[in-house]
Amino acid sequence: MEFPKRHERENISGRKGQKRKLEEDLDDERPISFPSPGDDDDRETLLCEVGAQFSCGNYANRLENANRCRSSSLAVGIMLIEEVVNVIVDGGAVPALVRHLQPPPLSEGDCSSKPFEHEVEKGSAFALGLLAVKPEHQQLIVDNGALPHLVDLLKRHRDSSSSRAVNSVIRRAADAITNLAHENSRIKTRVRLEGGIPPLVGLLQFSDPKVQRAAAGALRTLAFKNDENKNQIVECNALPTLILMLRSEDTAIHYEAVGVIGNLVHSSPNIKKEVLIAGALQPVVGLLSSCCSESQREAALLLGQFAATDSDCKVHIVQRGAVLPLIEMLQSPDVQLREMSAFALGRLAQDTHNQAGIAHNGGLMPLLKLLDSKNGSLQHNAAFALYGLADNEDNVSDFIKVGGVQKLQDGEFIVQATKDCVAKTLKRLEEKIHGRVLSHLLYLMRVAEKAVQRRIALALAHLCSPEDQGTIFIDNNGLELLLGLLGSTSLKQQLDGSIALYKLSNKAMTLSSVDAAPPSPTPQVYLGEQFVNNPTLSDVTFLVEGKRFYAHRICLLASSDAFRAMFDGGYREKDARDIEIPNIRWEVFELMMRFIYTGSVDVTLNIAQDLLRAADQYLLEALKRLCEYTIAQDISSDNVSNMYELSDAFHALSLRHTCILYILEQFDKLSARPRYSQLIQRIIPEIREYFTKTLTRPNPRDSRL
Repeated sequence: MEFPKRHERENISGRKGQKRKLEEDLDDERPISFPSPGDDDDRETLLCEVGAQFSCGNYANRLENANRCRSSSLAVGIMLIEEVVNVIVDGGAVPALVRHLQPPPLSEGDCSSKPFEHEVEKGSAFALGLLAVKPEHQQLIVDNGALPHLVDLLKRHRDSSSSRAVNSVIRRAADAITNLAHENSRIKTRVRLEGGIPPLVGLLQFSDPKVQRAAAGALRTLAFKNDENKNQIVECNALPTLILMLRSEDTAIHYEAVGVIGNLVHSSPNIKKEVLIAGALQPVVGLLSSCCSESQREAALLLGQFAATDSDCKVHIVQRGAVLPLIEMLQSPDVQLREMSAFALGRLAQDTHNQAGIAHNGGLMPLLKLLDSKNGSLQHNAAFALYGLADNEDNVSDFIKVGGVQKLQDGEFIVQATKDCVAKTLKRLEEKIHGRVLSHLLYLMRVAEKAVQRRIALALAHLCSPEDQGTIFIDNNGLELLLGLLGSTSLKQQLDGSIALYKLSNKAMTLSSVDAAPPSPTPQVYLGEQFVNNPTLSDVTFLVEGKRFYAHRICLLASSDAFRAMFDGGYREKDARDIEIPNIRWEVFELMMRFIYTGSVDVTLNIAQDLLRAADQYLLEALKRLCEYTIAQDISSDNVSNMYELSDAFHALSLRHTCILYILEQFDKLSARPRYSQLIQRIIPEIREYFTKTLTRPNPRDSRL
């Protein structure tokens, strides 16, 4: 059994969340407006505006107050005109913005601060970060040399006193790196080669929480699917600070921190060990109760990763109080929250010490409800968790009592892996229906409320072994519970009952369409084919449709009680030489006599019903079975009612049983047809008699012991 696949996301909120983060302080900016690019003239106007602004914003002009304001406003304005971002790029914005990431050169001896100091760098980093939201712009920005300058901006606080402006520059640089490296493995590596990881790790301890969050967000992206980056982050001693951040009251900080740790440990067993040794487990468990749903999701995902292979860790996670909040998360309106909690519980449920605890704390019903989800991943995670819970004998009765077996059987599962998982869960439950589990279920079938009794009977019809069928369904009234469902006014209950009874019949392994004919009171004597309608040694003649059929009393006497009564009893045919046979066609009579003389005959469908009538009249049980078998091959939804009437008229038990089983098997289709409801209710006594006889029949295997 494979574990459910981890959702591989650098940022669980996606690019939308990253863009929102970049927009947080928009109210502080002073954007300028541009014409929207309606026709070609508008586009040319916009290109000219962009080109003019950036061409005038060279290093010399950046020292001028007006131009510095204009360049900064232009950078921020990019965000407001996303629909024209490609036009802005075509206008040469990227190389100009990269140039503006550098501080303006100071004239000799000039150490005074400049107006709008840091504003241009911040605006340029902000604009490049927004442009990098589109993957097609990422490499262009890097190729124009942005990374070294962005890394330098991460260190800006070292060169000047800390201020809100400096902090904003650093934060915008970190955010730009996050977007540039998003889902781009080459750029992630370039950031490391440019020396970007150490300053980002250092910024985790920065006094400004917004800077901390931005640095953690960048590290989170850089750590995803990049082993070299992961190792360097750990080597830079990021873990102690990240674990402290997990306990932060700032939801944004602990959300980013748990995301970084999650990406560090993913597919990295050694780092996972280091993270656990560093003390991450308890604060991560604590985040399950956070008011921030994003942190809860990340914490659940991380706990699932912790529990992947280490059995001791599974136990420790449960001991530290993870089960109850995870179960509560299963019932959240947030789909991703439900998905991640089911994922974590699925991993925890692969340990025998945890299985009973998860079920005892109320995890069973929420997991079963998740099987109704239309989300394939959520459905599969729930199914995998249930597979684990089914491994513990203490959970089996509860599983069945709440209708879990029916839920598994009736579910519409989206992916094949989920279908396979459900099949294995049912098989696992089936293997446990014996001993104390079966005894407990039988006890509940006697004392529990009626709804629970019926659920148990339904489940046992599918799961019990053939050896236990008599005990369950005859001795402990299970058959009556199933028949009660079949007689219910609820179509769903009728359908459940019919499916269970049909499954029960298959398990009995005694339900061949044609049973062996009962032994004749006297040994059979077959004269052979050569004596069929042969006057040689004939001592009786039958008149059928005006034709003579030559027969031999000794053969007829040995064939059936009807002929013995005819020739040995007080009937007038006893001494008659010629006996008239009314109401039977010649070909039917001839075929019947051929069976008497040879013991076998080919019965075709077009003659089977007439031959059945003749065989019943003359008490030829073996021939009746052959006819019943042939007729049964033609049973359909259109004629099963007539076939049942036929079997009743001619005491054709084998055909009747075949009709009963067909009705049970095709109940879903038949129940929608007119008059079939009455037929189904009518045959319930027949069904009872059939199963009572079948399930009390001695087991052939027992008789051999």
